[in-house]
Amino acid sequence: MATPRAPLGNPTVFRVPRSSTVDLIAIELRNAIYSGALAVGSPIGEVEISSQLGVSRSPLREATQRLVQEGLLTATPGRGLRVSVIPAEHLHDLYDARAAIEFQAIRLLVASGDAHALAGIDDALAELEKASTGDDARAIGDADLTFHRTLVEASGNGRLARYMATLVIETRIASFSTSEGYVVRRDVSPTYHALVEALHAGDADAAIAALQTQFDEAVARLSGRPLSDGGPIQTVEEPPTEPLPLGPLDTTGTTLG
Repeated sequence: MATPRAPLGNPTVFRVPRSSTVDLIAIELRNAIYSGALAVGSPIGEVEISSQLGVSRSPLREATQRLVQEGLLTATPGRGLRVSVIPAEHLHDLYDARAAIEFQAIRLLVASGDAHALAGIDDALAELEKASTGDDARAIGDADLTFHRTLVEASGNGRLARYMATLVIETRIASFSTSEGYVVRRDVSPTYHALVEALHAGDADAAIAALQTQFDEAVARLSGRPLSDGGPIQTVEEPPTEPLPLGPLDTTGTTLG
């Protein structure tokens, strides 16, 4: 006799997993790399970091392997793990990857014509302009990357947003990797306004062209080359500081990884 099947229309209900210790460690490490608490090129000492986070070495090891797969950590035989470095010769690869994500996000956003999403991009640009009136390099850099994350999230495509989350950290790594230290552009490039205006006009090609020019400017600046138009730009440099130790990890209510 055939085994009876569950009637159609009754979907299986899966448990929603809670964040594991490994998940939380991975998030903490990503945040530490983004903030500079784990400096580019610095070794990942399992004993030291597990002690700072208050976790055992086993979930830490699993979390670091995730970051190796994401390109945020680099494993070298005989030397262990280090925070990745993105030198000038790899900037084109990084910004080509960003272009693939952000250009498609623009196409999706223009196709949807989502007014609420466009308003969020307007707000992100306003925050960038506000930050750029000050002398806090990190605040300016954060606002810039938030603008780009907002652009991708506005597309409504969750996968693009997840890929962009890693690319944002890699972009920060690239900024930390320059010989001049962490330096950002203070004056907001006209390409930002051109991009937003094109989005409101529903012109994906013009928006993509503005973003490509913006990327070309960023690669030139991070590479130490003059802009194509030869014009000077204003920059803000972050004074060098000693990295802060990581704080204890809060695993309250989580499932051990």
